Amino acid sequence: MSKRKVAITGMGILSPVGIGLEQNWQNIIAGNSGISTITEFDTTGMPSNMAGVIRDFDPANWLDGKSIRKMDRFIQLGMAAGLEALKDSGLEITEDNAHRVGVHVGSGVGGLGTIEKQTTTLFDRGPRRVSPFYIPSSIINMISGNLSIAVGAKGPNLAMVTACATATHAIGDAGRLIEYGDADVMLAGGAEAPITPTAMAGFGNAKTLSTRNDDPQGASRPWDAGRDGFVMGEGAAVLILEEMEHAKARGARIYAELAGFGLSGDAYHMTSPSEGGEGAARCMQNAIRNAGMTMQDIGYVNAHGTSTSLGDVAETNAVKRAFGDHAASLPVSSTKSMTGHLLGAAGAIEAVYTTLAVHHGQLPPTINLEEPDPDCDLDYVSDGTREATIDAALSNSFGFGGTNGTLVMKRCA
Repeated sequence: MSKRKVAITGMGILSPVGIGLEQNWQNIIAGNSGISTITEFDTTGMPSNMAGVIRDFDPANWLDGKSIRKMDRFIQLGMAAGLEALKDSGLEITEDNAHRVGVHVGSGVGGLGTIEKQTTTLFDRGPRRVSPFYIPSSIINMISGNLSIAVGAKGPNLAMVTACATATHAIGDAGRLIEYGDADVMLAGGAEAPITPTAMAGFGNAKTLSTRNDDPQGASRPWDAGRDGFVMGEGAAVLILEEMEHAKARGARIYAELAGFGLSGDAYHMTSPSEGGEGAARCMQNAIRNAGMTMQDIGYVNAHGTSTSLGDVAETNAVKRAFGDHAASLPVSSTKSMTGHLLGAAGAIEAVYTTLAVHHGQLPPTINLEEPDPDCDLDYVSDGTREATIDAALSNSFGFGGTNGTLVMKRCA
């Protein structure tokens, strides 16, 4: 059986730089940072006191009060992104097609805020005061569960958990369900709400977060010699993936084709990338091979680009290893320089930006790259948004445990 083509026909996004496609894209191409000092809780004693917070998110714009009370913030964000994506696609789910529409939305860490609150309640007030909604409001597959109920999607219903590669894997896996006939439409992506006291303390004590607390908007600086760690972010994005002929038959607007998906494992270290970026290079090569393309067909890479000392060098080396001579002329940028790192949601947020880059012919910049690390010597689009018509682009995500994922977005004529 030959695989069916997959179109991207709708997108919903909430990130530190905005709510909705328009606000997100305008801020990204303008190079505006969404990082600020945390005011939601006391950060005294924590190494890092800044993050990419969505300050104007009101779940009541998408959900009723009863539902809101039963959902951790990460589920609320995922629901909002999914509902926005479906609206953007113009797809109507009916009794006739519901069984061919599925949901695949994951999260890296799930309901940390709810877990913290209910654990405190247990020890302060006793077991009878723990909410009966504790588990369904915090477990990771409940974005997909709640979203499928809300929109009436009766096809595949699942969730992915692969650390910071979660959303990329969810989108790629959902695309394969369509390619091989298990569904005609999938709502796919990721959501994360990790800006909580235990998360900030845990990541901070692991020395992974930037401590440039006096300059929040300049703290996320991929490939810069002065980088000192990533900045935490929150948000969600969902893409509507649709079998190409199905999309064309209903006259859908097609942003791009999801043409390829690659995976690999480093088998090297729990948190550090493999030497020379070997695992990431294989992942990119696998994705391009799956797309039936050559290295020269790729005109842009939206990098994982977290702003960590080891990760940035490893990804640079991986691009060189995968693309050979083509790497020298290949634009590579990190939108995390503006959003921070959204952990399990990062791949979905960046899949949206990569799709829009292909669709609009605009390559997002890397901001805060003032003094490049000598070991990071690619074209990081550090001079502002670049106008460029490209045939295809990659979106990379790499996670703890040595798990890697790459998507290929192809321009539709």
